[in-house]
Amino acid sequence: MSPWEIWTYDPGYGDHPAVIISHARRLSNKPTVEFLLCSSRPAGRLPLPSEVLLDAADGLNWQTLCKCDLIRADDKSRLHTRRGQVSPARRREIVKTIIRAHGWSEV
Repeated sequence: MSPWEIWTYDPGYGDHPAVIISHARRLSNKPTVEFLLCSSRPAGRLPLPSEVLLDAADGLNWQTLCKCDLIRADDKSRLHTRRGQVSPARRREIVKTIIRAHGWSEV
């Protein structure tokens, strides 16, 4: 498991893509990891200001909304089945969207 990989996570209501955002040191040394949850169905609309659209370039089967306004954490053993990896351009977009969605300044 590495930063920016997309894995499968079940928050209690079915499998969803999850983008790993924890630092590599945490991933190798701690049981709890941070991630962003994505929609499990194809995107049927444009992303909100707090979302980023991922797609086949990131290893997913269809356009998927990645929700950047809630950083989740759980035991990494609950994430299974690697799905892909976020492209470098979208990584920057996700970081900017996380900052904007939380009202943090980009100092």
